[in-house]
Amino acid sequence: MPRIRILQSIAGTDFSWAPGEVVEVSKEGAAAWADGERAELVSDGKETAGAEKAAARSRGGGRSRRAETRTE
Repeated sequence: MPRIRILQSIAGTDFSWAPGEVVEVSKEGAAAWADGERAELVSDGKETAGAEKAAARSRGGGRSRRAETRTE
C-alpha cells in the first residue's frame, strides 16, 4: 500500500491524522489525498526524514509576525 505524509490536520468520523504523521492508504486514497497541500507521497526509507520540516512548512514555519498581547 502507498504511504503518505500528512501536511495539514485531517479528521473524519473514524480517523484523525496530525501533521508529520505517515499513514498507509489505498492507491485511490493516495491519489486523492497527496495533492501537495494536505499530504505528500512518501518513498520507501524516507518516512521520517524531513517530516517535521514538511509539517512546519505547511503551517507557515514559525512564530507569527506580531506578538500577541492582551489588555484587559
